[in-house]
Amino acid sequence: MLKAVTAFGDFFLPRFCSSCNGKLQPAETVVCPACLSKIKFAEDERIRSEFKRKFASNNIITDFISLYVFEKDKELQHIIHSLKYSNRFLTGKFLGSVLSVHLKKVISGWKIDVLIPVPLHQLKKAERGYNQSFYIAKGLGNSLKIPVSERFIRRKKYTQSQTTMTLKERQENIEGAFKAKRKLNLDGKNILLLDDVITTGSTILECGKVLLKAGANKVYAVSVAIAD
Repeated sequence: MLKAVTAFGDFFLPRFCSSCNGKLQPAETVVCPACLSKIKFAEDERIRSEFKRKFASNNIITDFISLYVFEKDKELQHIIHSLKYSNRFLTGKFLGSVLSVHLKKVISGWKIDVLIPVPLHQLKKAERGYNQSFYIAKGLGNSLKIPVSERFIRRKKYTQSQTTMTLKERQENIEGAFKAKRKLNLDGKNILLLDDVITTGSTILECGKVLLKAGANKVYAVSVAIAD
């Protein structure tokens, strides 16, 4: 019966892949299997190398994990862009659920109390209408039974797009951009920060600093992808 209803709905309101825009089959969700199979996984050695390069020397992020490698003009970029700029909220929850399938063992070992998506400035959120990382976090949090909250930290500084910036420019651009919200107890909590793509790690580090200062026990990080 459910299959018949889905097929009926797809006939009148067909669903399309968030990457290639091809028509999805009734049993397919958000991204077609062909596109999903082309996305490059981040190998363990790459993750260890990225942690040393981005986070190890700062003593802010206890550990981090990422599932994919971000490649320009490839399937994952199309998927993330569809989430960020085309109001495809289900794409975020889909990505979060994919993270949960592959990263459950690692994240469960961290004993996370709260999952926090990296916040957008209120002006950028108003322009876009939503924070794409929130929907990824909801997909991950719902699957792993981890509370998701945007109440603990806010972005107080409107920052320019960091896409073309150098490491130093990114660090300067993001410095002092976040602030912990008052009257919220973080004491002793293990926090998991989530961003869609981690490039230099500057944004995650700034958020982590604020959370530790506010009393968090440990701060971990997760992303859909890592980029050079």
